Amino acid sequence: MPARIIALSNQKGGVGKTTTAINLATALAACGNRVLVIDFDPQGNTTTGFGIDKRNLQQSSYNLVMGENSLSQVLVATQVPNLWVVPSTIHLSGAEVELVPVMARENRLREALQGVQDTFDFVFIDCPPSLGLLTINALVAATDILIPLQCEFFAMEGISQLFKTFELVRKNLNPPLNVMGVLLTMYDRRNNLAQAVERDVRSHLGEHVFETVIPRNVRLSEAPSHGAPGLIYDVKSPGSQAYIRLAAELMQRLAQPTLVPNTTATHAATAAAA
Repeated sequence: MPARIIALSNQKGGVGKTTTAINLATALAACGNRVLVIDFDPQGNTTTGFGIDKRNLQQSSYNLVMGENSLSQVLVATQVPNLWVVPSTIHLSGAEVELVPVMARENRLREALQGVQDTFDFVFIDCPPSLGLLTINALVAATDILIPLQCEFFAMEGISQLFKTFELVRKNLNPPLNVMGVLLTMYDRRNNLAQAVERDVRSHLGEHVFETVIPRNVRLSEAPSHGAPGLIYDVKSPGSQAYIRLAAELMQRLAQPTLVPNTTATHAATAAAA
């Protein structure tokens, strides 16, 4: 099966994109899949979360998207078997400006990933918390988009703009782009607001929302400071166990045809935020 290239995107920061990229990739790699994570955020939190020292990097995702290095030249092996990372540094922030005058600038990442389907089973792209040129590159390169969504009051309002951008990219640049699912994160079952947000999101987006919910979990928050995924830092924690269930659910979704057109989710999200 060709690699699924999954962009984790949400223009709101702090919704769990990086935590999801690190731990979902680790769970899939633990099942024997060959997994690549591309840190496409200039903050480089995914890079740090895998214990990679950004100060010693010679090549990064900046060099990849600017065409200065090939994918094989920027790969870094992680402590997790079957899992590699394309690290990021602050230099990536310059790409937003440097790519503006470049011909076909939206296709730079897709071109850089040519042939990746023959090498990996899954490729995750951790996008920056914005809808700028880097995120557009990720959506054009991706086969799927996975949207982490924090259980908070403005959740649906934020997601509507992302779906509009998704529709524009699919219409003009990447027609096969698919909504893999919306993932509820930082969920606290003791919080009435979190429960209300979950009901609202599931009501409007239906089966596009993963059944698995990622809880608030101290051990997941601690793991990056130790340079390790949560599944390695404490595999028995509720957060780690949730990502293991998410990996199983994702694999199950890939084995089934999409039952609802993606435009349904787009229109529902826009209507909910109106």
